[in-house]
Amino acid sequence: MAAMEQVRSDLPVLTGPVPGPRARAIIARDTEVVSPSYTRSYPLVAAKGEGAIVQDVDGNRFLDFNAGIAVAATGHCHPSVVRAIQEQAAQLIHMSGTDFYYEGLTALAEKLNEIAPGDVKRRVSFGNSGAEAVEGALKLARWSTGRDKIIAFLGSFHGRTMGALSLTARKAVQRAGFGPMLPGVTHAPYPYCYRCPFGQKPDSCAVECVRHIENTLLKTISPAGETAAIVVEPVQGEGGYIVPPRKFFDELSRVCKENGILLVFDEVQSGMGRTGKMWAADHFDAVPDILAIAKGIASGMPLGATVARADLMTWPPGAHASTFGGNPVACAAALTTIQLLEQGLVENAARTGAYMRERMAGWSRQFPIVGDVRGLGLMIGIELVRDQVTKEKAPELRDRVVDLAFRRGLLILGAGDNTLRLCPPLIVTRDQCDFALDTLEACLSEAARPA
Repeated sequence: MAAMEQVRSDLPVLTGPVPGPRARAIIARDTEVVSPSYTRSYPLVAAKGEGAIVQDVDGNRFLDFNAGIAVAATGHCHPSVVRAIQEQAAQLIHMSGTDFYYEGLTALAEKLNEIAPGDVKRRVSFGNSGAEAVEGALKLARWSTGRDKIIAFLGSFHGRTMGALSLTARKAVQRAGFGPMLPGVTHAPYPYCYRCPFGQKPDSCAVECVRHIENTLLKTISPAGETAAIVVEPVQGEGGYIVPPRKFFDELSRVCKENGILLVFDEVQSGMGRTGKMWAADHFDAVPDILAIAKGIASGMPLGATVARADLMTWPPGAHASTFGGNPVACAAALTTIQLLEQGLVENAARTGAYMRERMAGWSRQFPIVGDVRGLGLMIGIELVRDQVTKEKAPELRDRVVDLAFRRGLLILGAGDNTLRLCPPLIVTRDQCDFALDTLEACLSEAARPA
C-alpha cells in the first residue's frame, strides 16, 4: 500500500467549510461590540500565523497573499523577529523616546539614515503608524518652508487622521461626513497609464499630469510660492497598485526643484523591500526630500517613521513628538526586519515577483475579464474589466474572485475600484506562488462564466 501523502505545512489545508463554527461565533460577538467602520472582505478569524500561512480558529490553513496588508514583510512570526521582540520585552518595553534616550531608537534612526534613498544626510521622527508618518511629513513640510499649500494626487491613500485624510483622495466614504478637510490641499491626476486621464499612451505622453501641476495648479489655486510640498505614492497602493513611468518622477523632481517645493514620498505600502528594491523610489532613481515609512518596517509591530533631509528637520523641542513612536520593542523588531531584508528577502521579492509576472503576462489573452497586470516585485495588481476594449470596470467580478480565492484557501484583497492586489510576505516560495497563481486562474475562469 502506498504511503500516506504527507500534508505540507507551507500550503493551505481546509478542514471544513469556511467560516467554521468557532469563526461564526466570534464574528457574531464582534458585530455587537466592534466599530462597523471596519471593512472585512471575508469571514477570516485568524488564530496564528507562520511564514506565509495563517490558521483560523477552526484549524483551516490559508496562504496569505495580503501579508497583513503588506505589513508582515518577513512573514508571520519570523523566529528572528520573535526572538528580538521577546528579548527586548524582557529588558525594556517602554520609556518614550520623545523624553528620554535609549540605544535602539538611535540605532534604528542611524539605519534608516543609511538605507534611505539618495546619498543625503537624514534625521528621523518616529510615530505609531503610516498615517502618523504622513502627518509628520506634512507638518515638517509646512514648518521648514513657511508655506501652507500641499499638492497630492487623485486615487491616493495616505491615512485616516485628519491631515493624512485631507491628502487622501481614494473613496468618498473615507472623507464623507468628516469635513472640513485641512485647508490648502489640492489634488492632481495620477499617472494611471492604463486609464490615462489625458488620453495619452505611455510611450508618447508628455507627462501631462505633471504639466497640469506646473501650468495650472501652481499658477492658480496652489501658487508656487505658497506650495510647501507635493506628496506622492511612488506606486499607488490603495488606488490600484499603479506604477508610473520613470519620466513622471524625472519631471516631478524638476518642477519641485525649480519652485522650491519639497518632494514627499509616501512609501508606507511600497517600501521595505516590497517592490524588489528597498524603496520603490530606487526603481526610478528618485530622491525625495521627506519619506514616510510604516507597514513592513517592523514585521507587524506598530511603528512609523518620517525620514527627512537633516537640513529640513531642525524644528525645536516640542514642535513634534509621539509618546509611543519608536517604542523599544518596535525598534528591536524593525532592526531585525531590516537585517533580514538586506540578507536576502529583498532579492527574493524581486525574483519571485518577476516569476509571477512572467506567468501572468498572458492572462489578458487567457481571461477576457483581465484588463491589465502590473507591478514591481511583490506588489502586483490585476485589474478586472467587463470589456477589454472599453475597459469598463468590473468591481463585482473582482469581489467575486476575492471571495472564491478565500473559499480555496488563498487570502487576497482588492485595491482601487476593480483591481486584485497581491502582496505576499517577502519570504514567499515559488511553490506558494504556483499555488496562488493556480488558484487565481481557477477563480478567474469561474468568475468569467455567465451567472
